Amino acid sequence: MNNIFDTHAHYADSAFDEDRENVLAELPEKGVKYVMLASSGVGDTVENASIASQYDYIYAASGIHPESIDTNPADYLSIVSNTVKSNPKVRAIGEIGLDYHYDGYDREKQLVLFEEQIVLAKELGLPIIVHSRDAAEDTMDLLKKHRPEGVVHCFSYSAEIAREVVKLGMYVGFTGVITFKNAKKPCKALAEVPIDRLLLETDCPYMAPEPFRGRRCDSSLIAYTAQAAASIKGLDAQELLDITCENAKRFYSI
Repeated sequence: MNNIFDTHAHYADSAFDEDRENVLAELPEKGVKYVMLASSGVGDTVENASIASQYDYIYAASGIHPESIDTNPADYLSIVSNTVKSNPKVRAIGEIGLDYHYDGYDREKQLVLFEEQIVLAKELGLPIIVHSRDAAEDTMDLLKKHRPEGVVHCFSYSAEIAREVVKLGMYVGFTGVITFKNAKKPCKALAEVPIDRLLLETDCPYMAPEPFRGRRCDSSLIAYTAQAAASIKGLDAQELLDITCENAKRFYSI
């Protein structure tokens, strides 16, 4: 398969420390046309921009994930903004959002951090990449308040919430989770997302699809996710890859 656009990857992750250059050099030979690197904190915001500058097919996002909320320097918004302004291959703010799954992340701080970065993205004219886990109501409230361009990545909520996201003019991203046997909810949500609002992603090195579940994931494995998504949509897998690649190019202004 070809025309793979992995709209959410983490190649700055330590899981790739031993063979990062080899993996990234080989991906185009495996049908991967584009990759978007998502950031989780100040450190990989800078590293992702650097990686993107070294590979023609790789782009980057700059942003602070809620997991990094207690380790941010005071000038984190300036760092994110300056990374965008100094590197033309940074095309989004993300990943940003809310994570209520773990008790250790202060919810009030998360809400402030998320909203600040939504406002920054709108000021910079960039879309956002949204992380939302067990926080659907607060996430949707802020998205409805500010109505940014964006994608809710690794979508795990109901079909009803997927429809709300689409009504806001946003995209919905799905990972290899849709290949899992117990993935009824995201599969139902995918069925409700219009084909022109659908994006595919790995979230690598995590979320490897079946039959590779539990192993390190890379962008080439989207081929398996595409097969599952195509079955739900009643399309050929390569046709779906072609469509989602064009969707992502439009979304990220590539």
